[in-house]
Amino acid sequence: MSSANRRLVASLVIIVFLAVWIWGAATLGTYLANGPKWLALIYFIVAGIGWAVPLRPVLRWMNSGVENERPG
Repeated sequence: MSSANRRLVASLVIIVFLAVWIWGAATLGTYLANGPKWLALIYFIVAGIGWAVPLRPVLRWMNSGVENERPG
């Protein structure tokens, strides 16, 4: 698969994943609204940073083979 196609597919996967992640984090966060504030703070910190971990393989795949396609 060419680099351009890999980047297109990965971009679509990332957009869909982030939409689902944000929806899920916000939905679960509403249940914490009546709970302790420190728990909500920890939850939203983890949810705000945690999206990057599942996307690492997608980003690695998207950028794989780029060195081989460049001239020179």
